[in-house]
Amino acid sequence: MKLSVLHRTTFHYGAPVTESVNTLHLQPRDFAYQKTLSSFIRVIPATRLRCFDDLYQNITHHFQLSLSHSKLEIESRIKVLNQPLDISDESRSAGLTEYLDPEIREIVWPYLQESRRVSRSPLVWRTALDVTGDFASVYEKSNAIMGWIHREFVYEPGATSVKAHLEESFSVKRGVCQDFTHVMLGMCRVIGVSARYASGYIYNGPLDSLVGAQASHAWCEVYLPGAGWIGFDPTNNTLADERYVKVAVGRDYEDVSPVEGSYLGVAHCELSVQVEVAKI
Repeated sequence: MKLSVLHRTTFHYGAPVTESVNTLHLQPRDFAYQKTLSSFIRVIPATRLRCFDDLYQNITHHFQLSLSHSKLEIESRIKVLNQPLDISDESRSAGLTEYLDPEIREIVWPYLQESRRVSRSPLVWRTALDVTGDFASVYEKSNAIMGWIHREFVYEPGATSVKAHLEESFSVKRGVCQDFTHVMLGMCRVIGVSARYASGYIYNGPLDSLVGAQASHAWCEVYLPGAGWIGFDPTNNTLADERYVKVAVGRDYEDVSPVEGSYLGVAHCELSVQVEVAKI
């Protein structure tokens, strides 16, 4: 499946600002099941973008606008070719003991640790044990956690802030894809399942059946021995298949936010975000 994505972020400031410094995660590298066909980023006012790979091999852009400006627009256009998921029966039945392999251990270790937004909460640990106790494989445990979050949590924009921690999201059991993903990361990690945060987009198609297609989306990826990183979306209770466009991965939202920055000037700023995903 070929997909195109338009992502436009616009900042309208209450008065002219200066010294705008921003970091972008808007250009995807090639992943398993996903090949990037083209990618273009435009910034107005025009400025030079510096490109580098971050600690998690995400393609990252950085820019600075020193001169006065009242509006900042960042536009990303990408095209990708996605392949259907292919998870073997052997990978679906692999257990946590497979993580003891030295090569696999090196891959999964960073995503078994605590991070800024995801802690090892005793309450989350007890819940994760209850939810996964009847299952043996990494795939089954991950699927059970995904289904539990989808059933028990309510999708409600505004219920939490963009800076919400796992424990806040777990307590209120409401939020958006970012919250659902942080909860799944925490539940997976406390029982020894390596899980990372994935940021990108989803193609809803004519049936309009997926939640979160109106903006950038987030889901959890679990390392399945023999298959690699496979996406589990607790917001929609489905695997991240060819409808998903992955842009960046990391320990939590802090590592992958599409646009993050600061500026010198008035506090008042109006933000608008436009996302369009189409099949081509």
